[in-house]
Amino acid sequence: MKYSREQLLTIAFYNVENLFDTIDDPLTNDDKYTAKGERKWTHKRYRRKLKKISYVISQIGKKVSTETPVIVGLVEVENTRVLEDLVAQKDLRNHGYRYVHFDSKDERGIDTALLYRAQFFEPVSSKKFQFNFLDEDGTKDHTRDVLLVSGFLNEELVHIIVNHWPSRREGEEETKPKRIQAAKVVQKAVEEIRSKDSEAKIIIMGDFNDNPDSESIERHLVTEDFYNPMLGLQKQGLGTLTFRKEWYLFDQIILSNNFKKKETDHKFLDVRIFNKRWLKTHKGKFKGSPFRTYIGPWYKGGFSDHFPIYATFLKK
Repeated sequence: MKYSREQLLTIAFYNVENLFDTIDDPLTNDDKYTAKGERKWTHKRYRRKLKKISYVISQIGKKVSTETPVIVGLVEVENTRVLEDLVAQKDLRNHGYRYVHFDSKDERGIDTALLYRAQFFEPVSSKKFQFNFLDEDGTKDHTRDVLLVSGFLNEELVHIIVNHWPSRREGEEETKPKRIQAAKVVQKAVEEIRSKDSEAKIIIMGDFNDNPDSESIERHLVTEDFYNPMLGLQKQGLGTLTFRKEWYLFDQIILSNNFKKKETDHKFLDVRIFNKRWLKTHKGKFKGSPFRTYIGPWYKGGFSDHFPIYATFLKK
């Protein structure tokens, strides 16, 4: 069945790759992203990044809906200052975007956040769930918090959980237990929501640093109450980022099953990767991959090392 663009809305997720301001925060390891730091992160480069990211967000789902995404989960944002600067960009400022953000104990100072359009979504509560990892030597290892935002989407109560799970930098198998632990933290958040409303509508989104068929996702996160539409995209060989010329689908939107019911205020229709040609590298060994801001220490002036993703819903 064909629907008009006016009937549809989109919800997106985007890892914006190191969206730092240029100010040195003495409490975090952000020295690299300052004008005198290793990356020579100047005000000009920062403004250029904001302009590019805001343009991407304004274009997500444009052919599907008449509206820009009503909700956007973000990861790798440094603080409220960059969120203020982002929503003030010319491509976003007229769409009424606001944000929810908490500082985490991540060593680099990058956090999870949620953008929302106030005319469509009204937050009623928000909180963060921290991870408590211990390294082999017994020291605490801090990472990004899980962000939970509950609110009314067109008068229907919806719960959104934004994630940025531990990376694979030290090896996939070596770091797998951390991502399984992260999945259990999310399950704790889900249980908290369901203890108050067994029929709650929940959207879990994020950069999980694992694929849809990874153990942490398939066995510890997507229970019988949830549906992962990203699995179908993975089976098609699609991804949101590359590593050594191989595609990975770490960015995912996972939904509680009640979004698929026929009689629902917001019926889930599909999920897509926003991988327009202009978001890609056009030549060289990284051709076809996301056009990123830096490749190693070299400034390229791109968008991010991840493509955004978005889900489409039919409004009742």
